Amino acid sequence: MARNPREDGRSAVELRVAIEGFLENCREPALLEPGEEMLPLAGDNYALEVRGSRLTLQAWDRMRNWTRRITAVEQASNARLEMTVERFARKEGQMFLLDLARKGGAELGKKSARLVFRERFRLFLRRQFPEWKLAEVSAEANLEFSLSPSFPRAFLKHGQHAWAAIACPPDGDPAAVLTFGLIWLAYLRERERRVVAEGLAVYVPAGKERAAALRVLCLSPAAARFELFTYNEQDHLLRAEPRDYGNVDTRMEPCRRPPPNRAESWQRIASLPDVERIVKHDGRVSLRVRGIEFAEVADGQLQFGLSERRPAREHHSGEIERLAGELARARAADAPDRENPLYRQYPEAWLESQARAQIETIDATLRRDPVYGQVPAFAGGERGVLDLLAVDHSGRLAVVELKASADLHLPLQALDYWVRVKWHLDRGEFGASGYFPGIALRPDPPRLLLVSPALEFHPTTETVLSFFAPEIEVERIGLAVEWRKELRAVFRLRGAERPE
Repeated sequence: MARNPREDGRSAVELRVAIEGFLENCREPALLEPGEEMLPLAGDNYALEVRGSRLTLQAWDRMRNWTRRITAVEQASNARLEMTVERFARKEGQMFLLDLARKGGAELGKKSARLVFRERFRLFLRRQFPEWKLAEVSAEANLEFSLSPSFPRAFLKHGQHAWAAIACPPDGDPAAVLTFGLIWLAYLRERERRVVAEGLAVYVPAGKERAAALRVLCLSPAAARFELFTYNEQDHLLRAEPRDYGNVDTRMEPCRRPPPNRAESWQRIASLPDVERIVKHDGRVSLRVRGIEFAEVADGQLQFGLSERRPAREHHSGEIERLAGELARARAADAPDRENPLYRQYPEAWLESQARAQIETIDATLRRDPVYGQVPAFAGGERGVLDLLAVDHSGRLAVVELKASADLHLPLQALDYWVRVKWHLDRGEFGASGYFPGIALRPDPPRLLLVSPALEFHPTTETVLSFFAPEIEVERIGLAVEWRKELRAVFRLRGAERPE
């Protein structure tokens, strides 16, 4: 802790020298007072002034102007300088100078920002639930129950009735907040047996509510009530109606067939041991070894390379074959060097390779061909899981979500893809765009298959799935630990069923 000025023993000039020395070594300085928003410091928005025995720090931005008397300083680290300050009415408090470019300073800055937003969230709730008791508001981590400090959460009570609430900060992920909200609601229902936790209120920044709205539409109204609210920079709150967000950020690109091949050189490479030949929906042909693409054929032209692609010429054949051989050795299930980056990289892609080759092991009713990857496409960019779209022998679509490591967001990420597949299915766009040729697709909602090593399903998976609407048919398929060597299902669970 900082010492009081009598114990410090330093003059105002010495305190100023200590502060200026810290700031000179900062790459990204900021001022933090607990309970207030952090204030980044530039050379022209702060001043240190010595008047007699008093050192005053003044800092400002467009909205704020702080003036504090510095009574003591203590160098905690190269990322943080702690100061004792005198506020109005001679009340003492703490302020910090941080270097956000250093880990320690950035972490303290994030924690402070979380606490500031927690208090904004508290005000949201008091305004919207004035008759309710705000029994708990927290922005602390709860690792045992997988509750994140990034999303403040609250518990409201009114007689025997209760609600859970959670908020996404301005810089947070508005899609991820719903996962933690469902976990929080389930946790409160288990903990608070004397009240009925009726539902979940979710707050997201205005303009970023679409992802959460689409997910809420797929939850069961019988499982809980769900309310979605938006807030802006002025903390103006509005209730959002999820049904107003029907447009989905998805696109259906035409399915093209690869053109007739005039060059036979790449056919020889495609026939090498361990090389997979995957036809993409846009007509390109991907050449891979256990999920890693090392070459691609577009319009009859072969391009190869891992980090950079270059056109292949006849004299490159030997180099390409050596590259494929190196990948095959490094990504063998029994490879001696499991620290090799080629072995460790892209585990989901390796799992996808196994699933494509043994799709009947995933589900015996699925056709071996065609199986499409990443169709339809997301307009929002990369995702944390790999998607396959297959069809069973009755013509019903199946969304296959693959994840090689534990991820509590898997159920709702899979739901995102399911929504998009159903969107295009309802509009008859798969057949019209050239997918599943010769197969009459059933209009039934797609099945949703979550595939992961059995020990890698996150413990919250059943909790989140318990809130899904009943028309979404979900099955979890747990694979044996040696899935790289052999794909073998060790359990199949429907919906929110738990392993015995």
